[in-house]
Amino acid sequence: MLFLLTFSSAEERDLFEYLYQKYKKLCLKKAYDILQDYSLAEDAVSEAYLRVYKNLHKIEDPDSGRTAAFLVTITRNAALTMLSREQKNLEELDEGQEDSFALEQFALSQEFVRGAYRLLDQMDEELRHVFLLKFAYDMGNKEIARALNISQNLVGVRLHRAKKKLADLLVKEGFVGA
Repeated sequence: MLFLLTFSSAEERDLFEYLYQKYKKLCLKKAYDILQDYSLAEDAVSEAYLRVYKNLHKIEDPDSGRTAAFLVTITRNAALTMLSREQKNLEELDEGQEDSFALEQFALSQEFVRGAYRLLDQMDEELRHVFLLKFAYDMGNKEIARALNISQNLVGVRLHRAKKKLADLLVKEGFVGA
């Protein structure tokens, strides 16, 4: 998981990183228990840690049970919000369409997204990060270079390698013909 956040001090950044490393598995488990989907659980944890970032000032002792409960509560709420949105989207699709084609397309698109995340998970982390920043977050090469503290040339090389790797994986997994 990659966070592009601006911290007011090194201590604040260190605290955030410590909290993430210490509690990420616990939060991911909680989100997965609710959502029953690993990709959605990761999204919920990301959302939760964005909320943690906004509330870092409320954390007094990062090793306390109170902090763990705080993080799990934020994660649970983020996961429940996502679950509610997913159910609402399904209900709106079901109510708004007379035929089942739209619902089928929605299910297929959800399966495609899950498949795409599985493929991306097979990439090296440095390739995956550059690829996601470019295409999921719509960042330019210059922004990516600045965010990752690498050269624009290296961003271009990693994007090229990521696209090639994704194309190879799409063929290997049978999504497209050779």
